[in-house]
Amino acid sequence: MAHVSDLIATDIGRYLHTHQHKDLLRFITCGSVDDGKSTLIGRLLYESKMLFEDQLAALEADSKKVGTQGGDLDFALLVDGLSAEREQGITIDVAYRFFSTDRRKFIVADTPGHEQYTRNMITGASTADLAVILVDARKGVLTQTRRHSFLVSLIGIRHVVLAINKMDLVGFGRERFEEILEEYRAFAAPLGFQTITPIPMSALKGDNVVEGSAAMPWYQGPSLMQHLETAVVTPAEGNKAFRMPVQWVNRPNLDFRGYSGLIAAGEVRPGDRVVAQPSGRETRVARIVTYDGDLDVAVAGQSVTLTLTDEVDISRGDLLAAADAPAQVADRFESTIVWMNDAAMLPGRRYLMKIGTRTVTASVLALKHRIDVNTQAQLAAKTLDLNEIGVCDLSLDEAIAFDPYQENHTTGGFILIDRISNETVGVGLLRAALARSRNVRWETLDIDRAARAAQKGQKPCVLWFTGLSGAGKSTIANLVEKKLHADGRHTMLLDGDNVRHGLNKDLGFSDADRVENIRRVAEVAKLMADSGLIVLVSLISPFRSERQMARDLLPPGEFLEIFVDTPLDVAEGRDVKGLYKRARAGEIRNFTGIDSPYEAPEQADIRIDTQTTGPEAAALAIVEELERRGLLTADLLVDGAAI
Repeated sequence: MAHVSDLIATDIGRYLHTHQHKDLLRFITCGSVDDGKSTLIGRLLYESKMLFEDQLAALEADSKKVGTQGGDLDFALLVDGLSAEREQGITIDVAYRFFSTDRRKFIVADTPGHEQYTRNMITGASTADLAVILVDARKGVLTQTRRHSFLVSLIGIRHVVLAINKMDLVGFGRERFEEILEEYRAFAAPLGFQTITPIPMSALKGDNVVEGSAAMPWYQGPSLMQHLETAVVTPAEGNKAFRMPVQWVNRPNLDFRGYSGLIAAGEVRPGDRVVAQPSGRETRVARIVTYDGDLDVAVAGQSVTLTLTDEVDISRGDLLAAADAPAQVADRFESTIVWMNDAAMLPGRRYLMKIGTRTVTASVLALKHRIDVNTQAQLAAKTLDLNEIGVCDLSLDEAIAFDPYQENHTTGGFILIDRISNETVGVGLLRAALARSRNVRWETLDIDRAARAAQKGQKPCVLWFTGLSGAGKSTIANLVEKKLHADGRHTMLLDGDNVRHGLNKDLGFSDADRVENIRRVAEVAKLMADSGLIVLVSLISPFRSERQMARDLLPPGEFLEIFVDTPLDVAEGRDVKGLYKRARAGEIRNFTGIDSPYEAPEQADIRIDTQTTGPEAAALAIVEELERRGLLTADLLVDGAAI
């Protein structure tokens, strides 16, 4: 291996000591396709002599085989590791590379330039302190230049290098450099960057990459490497109030209980007052325990175990914070979300939200606006598609401790996860708590659902009928209710058509409106069940996620998903209301089964095959299943039932 330091060969101990105490700069390269991002990183690795001899040999061989530089080295091949990247000459995945100089260590993320890989770019930027935004001198500021600059600003990076590349292809002209710089500064003025450092360069030829360029004597500023070695980035997390998300309750024996995690901000010492959030219980730090022994002080970036002077109920996901500067606690927020999934974001749908070490259920209440990253204009929208960015209100099932993202990236940044597929579908930044978090509280009622159910002499539950339009849901649900009513049960049937005349008359049939339709009906069904009723819901409810949401609102065993299973061709053949015919004619859009999907239950509680079972027989089978499950028994004596 060739390395810039001769100490490796002469004094390895001194080299390791020097290397260990260098500071670390994380940065990204971004910009449009073919601006030369991968070539620049390859040149940096080559010039800093951080390549093994076998890597150089492989680079020479690959350059002859697939490179685009004739017989010369194609430095882009050092970071374009995927075969698809090499074949297409583009970056698809985020590639991280480590290198160092005598003054500093670096981790650089090479991020994709294509719009379709914006999510990958966000991933690379999330841990960076500085961004190198490349511009092709021939093309100037492009859409992706503006897009990536906006995203860099959004993610909290405040220091930018404007690397105007390929100056060799414009004759190293100063006028072109200044023309691009003026345009970029005008665009970036509202983004709030603390520093914009322009550097004219040729990554391919090496001009102004590591050493100054003789071809551009009019430029008197630093080379890129000189700037990276000396750049002063945003204040360290160590200057902020203490924050440590609890990752693990460390209890190896009966005599030890500690709370382990990575310190996200600030410092902590034995004796410091800390508060466990969101519970708000205050205590003091007794010891800072590590594998190498106790510490007198621990700072941001260290993983430690803290023992406390009091027995406090703390579990994974809680936050230990400085008692005199605690985090905020709320369950509703205004947030910025970058959507990263092919399926659109649907307000009203429940997602898992992972923030720090805590995972909670979150719903997007409303999309306030979508942001056009090219013009930064606020656009009206009901949903977010892949790579789009919007400002949304979020509601959580439980309160969490947090800081605004601009104050702390760890306690203010989160990801959203689809509850069915477990895919990461979005990343978000918490902006502020909504006032409702402080002003609205749950009011406990003296007469509870058990007392109301006992008064009616029955067990409450929700029977959720799902299936295609024309499957027979309403017919069967109506027959079931008649049988229950005749048996003296207290019931209510919520029919999909009926609720759209009142409760949901403001909703259409887009995916977002369907989600909201189901959410409202599920909440009403829950309230009716709380009053002791047996609630029947007849709703197409095409998405598994929303049916699961409705199930989660009820206690275990009190929600039955009844799949009225009728194939599309059979339902369409019945077409009692003529809806399929109109949908096929294009008169009705977003019709389930035609141009809108239906996700059939994978494990329904009851499945009715309407091709082999008539409505009367189906209703009777459902009632018998309710009896078998004990939902119609008279064993209803509960404490407090006489209140």
